[in-house]
Amino acid sequence: MPKPNDAPQVNILRPCYAMASTDGQTADITMYGEIVETQPIDWWTDKPIPGQYIIESEFLSDLQQVENCPQIIIRMDSLGGDAGVSILIHNRLRELAAKGTKLTCIVDGVAMSGGSLIMCACDTVKVNPSSLVMIHKCWTPIRGALNADELRKAAEANDAWDKSQVAIYKRKTGLSETVLLHMMSDTTYMTGKEAIEKGFANELLDDAEPVAISASADRQTIYAKGHALRLMPGVKLPDNIPMAKAAAPAAAAANTPAAPAAQSNEGGQSTMANNANPTTATPAAENPQTAVDAAVSAERNRLAEIDSVASLFDPALVQEAKYGETACDARELAFRAAKTAAAQGHEFLKNLAADNAASGAQNVEAVPGASASGSPESLPDAKGNVPKTQAERMAAADAAVAELLDDDKK
Repeated sequence: MPKPNDAPQVNILRPCYAMASTDGQTADITMYGEIVETQPIDWWTDKPIPGQYIIESEFLSDLQQVENCPQIIIRMDSLGGDAGVSILIHNRLRELAAKGTKLTCIVDGVAMSGGSLIMCACDTVKVNPSSLVMIHKCWTPIRGALNADELRKAAEANDAWDKSQVAIYKRKTGLSETVLLHMMSDTTYMTGKEAIEKGFANELLDDAEPVAISASADRQTIYAKGHALRLMPGVKLPDNIPMAKAAAPAAAAANTPAAPAAQSNEGGQSTMANNANPTTATPAAENPQTAVDAAVSAERNRLAEIDSVASLFDPALVQEAKYGETACDARELAFRAAKTAAAQGHEFLKNLAADNAASGAQNVEAVPGASASGSPESLPDAKGNVPKTQAERMAAADAAVAELLDDDKK
């Protein structure tokens, strides 16, 4: 039975989320940001760190203003954040659902980590074909020197957090704890269709506009619906998420009827011409934003190609290729490295020949005491005499034998 319409008109606008209700029956909540317990503060400057943050105290306070609405629709685009805050928001939403509130979540971009926990509080989850849902095991930063007992204690705490998340996913999907723990251990990414197949979502918005989702060159930032969402340090997006790139200019649409539309770069598309005024698509030179997008995409691709071969070359060459005054692409880097290696090889051979000449090795005889063209037979005898002819050597041998015989006679 619907709740009485006793909720006042609500219009709350925060930096990264909004709550609004005009009729007291339906409330719209837009959640585009990172979920945190408190506003992050810069340790060095003691000033707030800029960013899109859904702060626990603000969100729960604002939620109270729309909790009497019979229906709440959440539009989600979040990488997640603090697990404790995400679970708390999930539980508050489930409390409203138990009182009869109809909860619907529409994944406009991504629902990852804590964002997926809040998504699963809703009995109806709608996803775009290109939406992304991600679940994973709890991450905990470790600082300082810890012994084995302390590390085991931290691991046990993480296990408890994982069990809490499994309970949320199990209620929504009906999957077993074993299956969910394996999916979380693998850090599973799901498209909209895959999320429905696994029970995380209920409805595929086939008629929705495609959501362009892409990753940065370092695979630590994901772009969705015009928002750049940065992952935690050390966390990388999977390779199956395409790298951000600018789309090619649209072809002429002289024979395609189309109503004039406002210029937009969403999805990399440019305004099409209508049938009454056939013309070609606006070139990048006349569209500054398209030109900027193309330049940014080209730079990302250039750096990504260099990173893919950087381990093969000298770090100084890689640094110069990426950011130096003579910056270049990966192909030019390989050519420069080859030229440098060739020059180093020639220099090595030159130095080797010089060292050999300076050492006098060419003047060293193959046999000690003999000339280069001599033989062992020209070596001195036991008394130091060096025979010069065959006859002299024979005479010396006869003399030695005679001397031995005389000694025997004596």
